[in-house]
Amino acid sequence: MPEEYDLLIVGGGISGASLLYTVSKFTDVERVALLEKEEDLAAINSHHTNNSQTLHFGDIETNYTLEKAEEVKEGAELLAGYLEAVDPDREMYSKRSKMVLAVGDEEVEELEDRYYEEGFGDLYPKLRAIGRDEIADLEPAVVEGRDPDKEMLALQTPDGYTVDYGQTTKSFVEAAREEAGVDVYTGTEVEEINETDEGFLVETDDGWFESEATVVAAGSHSLQFAQEMGYGEHLSLLPVAGSFFLADDLLNGKVYTLQMKKLPFAAVHGDADVHDDGVTRFGPTAKLVPTLERGRFSTVSDFFDVFGLRPASALSYANILSDRVLLPYVLRNLVYDIPEVGKRAFLPNVQKVVPGVELDDIERAEGYGGVRPQIVDTERKSLDMGEAKLVEEDIIFNITPSPGASTCLKNAMRDTEQVVEFLDADYTFDEEAFRAATIDNFPRAEAAEESEADADEADAEPTDDAETADAGAESDDDAGQTAVPSSTD
Repeated sequence: MPEEYDLLIVGGGISGASLLYTVSKFTDVERVALLEKEEDLAAINSHHTNNSQTLHFGDIETNYTLEKAEEVKEGAELLAGYLEAVDPDREMYSKRSKMVLAVGDEEVEELEDRYYEEGFGDLYPKLRAIGRDEIADLEPAVVEGRDPDKEMLALQTPDGYTVDYGQTTKSFVEAAREEAGVDVYTGTEVEEINETDEGFLVETDDGWFESEATVVAAGSHSLQFAQEMGYGEHLSLLPVAGSFFLADDLLNGKVYTLQMKKLPFAAVHGDADVHDDGVTRFGPTAKLVPTLERGRFSTVSDFFDVFGLRPASALSYANILSDRVLLPYVLRNLVYDIPEVGKRAFLPNVQKVVPGVELDDIERAEGYGGVRPQIVDTERKSLDMGEAKLVEEDIIFNITPSPGASTCLKNAMRDTEQVVEFLDADYTFDEEAFRAATIDNFPRAEAAEESEADADEADAEPTDDAETADAGAESDDDAGQTAVPSSTD
């Protein structure tokens, strides 16, 4: 007999795990299971070596519009608040300065407009515009060796969260498993999802499962499952593989360069590794690959499943890759994976961040990098920036390129609301408790300002003559004690 559940989640990366956490902890849904084909959770794109470790707030990602940044901001704050609450020792993340760097009159003017005119300074209260001297204080290597006549500006914030999304995934699952009725099956590959009168019958290599509702959070494979069921046939994928280069300790935090506007891929940046601040990682590159998983040639056929060898897909690819900005970028990125030649070709990207770096200072990060599924709309022949979600009758398919990990809890919140609706309102979602466990723990600029103001007010309170005389008789140590505001970091 099949195992029976109210909800089945397919995929044990950060997206599936965050939904499992949200449903199990903040709804009264009784039976929930997660199915993961790998033997371990977060073994593919959520593993910390296979992504850029960045928690994207939208503050220094200069290819985001203000509207996109507002959307991403709440999602990042939900996850940051969760990490602040459950990981006081910062084993799953580190928090350091981050900035986006402009060099030269043209870039500086662009960054000034973004901060002062486009509203990013208002949207992000902790974001500051800083010049060469303060940049040098925070990141000496960014300024050393740079032309002193070149104008410099950076937008900087202390909210530089570098996250191990693999460990965060496991944290979500551990929390979910504390609740009754939650099962997690690893090493269980879903082979087919069948619609029934009662919901879904899911065939795996380890048996059958039944559910009233299903959410497929399997990265690139989500679209493959959808199309096998007749959904999302107007979509295709442009799989992009990212690689990284490593250097010794060069940066204290995260330093981004300005993003090319027409590209959905992350700008090259440098940052200290989440678990070893003595290692600086530079990247990512962005190479087109005909696979759905990095280094797994068995997924070439999966790619052609979603590509479909359809004329609409071929025309869409041709239209996208004929772009005068995108095509040279794609061709240039193909070179970066060539031994020795690639390192030499990538060096100028590193020197944009740290000008004093030489060729022998960097090495390709062997075994690092994942595949991000960029969405192609074959009806409009265009590359879509952002995530794709197909919501059908009692089933959701999530295809989440960057910043899908950053917004995992926001996606989970929305999907939880939809799942409750799928289940005919037999269950409820406690959004207030969800927010209390997540975003309410995010340290805000106003809280830091209030803390400092309280401390200043306490220091400024007058004392009468007797108290002053008594204080003068106290030891220097006692007399020197003052209230120190807690840091927002």
